Amino acid sequence: MMAYKEYKVMQVAEGAIGTLFLGASGMPLDKLEDTLNDEAKDGWQLVFQVIESRRFWLFWTRETVIITLGRE
Repeated sequence: MMAYKEYKVMQVAEGAIGTLFLGASGMPLDKLEDTLNDEAKDGWQLVFQVIESRRFWLFWTRETVIITLGRE
């Protein structure tokens, strides 16, 4: 197992508009990919990710990807 000197935790959530009007929307894969590529340019590596469902306003839930990045 690799030990990192720095860690960064970020979140990427699905869109609010799709959640409101459709009840659910897809995970923004392009946004997630762009975020990971931008962070990789600065030396960050993906360590762990988890998807959680969060309550959105009163009746809806939306998914969020929590990513943990590490850098030596």
